Amino acid sequence: MPFLDISSVSKSYGTQGVLENINLSIEEGEFVVFVGPSGCGKSTLLRMISGLETISSGTIAIEGKVVNDIEPAARGTAMVFQSYALYPHMTIFGNVSFGLRMARNTKEFIASKVAQVAGILQLNKLLERRPGQLSGGQKQRVAIGRAIVREPRVFLFDEPLSNLDAELRVQMRAELMDLHRRLGTTMIYVTHDQVEAMTLADKMVVMSGGRVQQAGPPLTLYDDPDNRFVAGFVGSPKMNFLPVKTVEPASGGVQLSGIAGNGTAFLPLEAPGLIGPIEIGLRPEHIRILPASGSEAGLFLEGRVTLIEELGSESFVHLDLDDGTRMTVRAGRDADLSAPTLRLAIDLSHALLFGIDGDRIRSQSGPRA
Repeated sequence: MPFLDISSVSKSYGTQGVLENINLSIEEGEFVVFVGPSGCGKSTLLRMISGLETISSGTIAIEGKVVNDIEPAARGTAMVFQSYALYPHMTIFGNVSFGLRMARNTKEFIASKVAQVAGILQLNKLLERRPGQLSGGQKQRVAIGRAIVREPRVFLFDEPLSNLDAELRVQMRAELMDLHRRLGTTMIYVTHDQVEAMTLADKMVVMSGGRVQQAGPPLTLYDDPDNRFVAGFVGSPKMNFLPVKTVEPASGGVQLSGIAGNGTAFLPLEAPGLIGPIEIGLRPEHIRILPASGSEAGLFLEGRVTLIEELGSESFVHLDLDDGTRMTVRAGRDADLSAPTLRLAIDLSHALLFGIDGDRIRSQSGPRA
């Protein structure tokens, strides 16, 4: 039995559906990240787990007990919000200990618990200050401390780092990962930042349009997406998609024609009945920039350089192909990017295929395709 079980859960406001038939199992101690574009329902699902939103249909169970009608305070969850939501007139000690004081614990117990949490989050020297005297990262640690001190069964984080600058976000991500390692408590985290999701998650849940598109380890979603949305959302820079006009059966596979305009290629793909148009998906690292002239065999395309992002150890090269398809290529420092037009070698051994409905086309014999 999963530690937290979300079964056939839907949410609507009147006639407006927000979440539809969500089924998800979360094991004890997992760090699970809900990720997706704004408006996909991820924060609503988090608030339903916490009890701050009602459930229109379905059930949510924690340790085998359905919690649909249980008050938020009795569910064993603690939530950290996007805004710090600290009491400005209280000291940091007062903010962290607030829940314990409301539960009428003894002063000795409260002091002991706050000291323990302050040690974990490096707040020892800040306990007598007020929120207005702290940096953004310190305030977020106080908000996390206020949740930790309650010893919840499940931590719920609703985009807690979105108000921080880029450098501090990286630092706080590392601190959250270390915190999870030390506490071993189940954590559910909401973000729209897929880079943040990939670095934090044991299990990544990609959502769109009120549905779970795919759930699994981050690298599984990166390498083996179920559909075009997941393929395009997971990864930075995102996956390239090349339109294919026609697909014809050939001995041992299929012949693709009209790739990004006029390219042709053979794929050893067992997919009887497959017809075009379809799309090829390729990660930026699976496309090579070639010298202006060469005799290598394979699929080649030409693209006009529109932008080069220099990142030090590598560059991201943005190009427009003749048919208007836009591509991004990951290039090393030794690549010659001086020409306005570049020749590209496409590595089809890493290609993914998607139908016009967006679903992944897989080889019936099993190999990745």
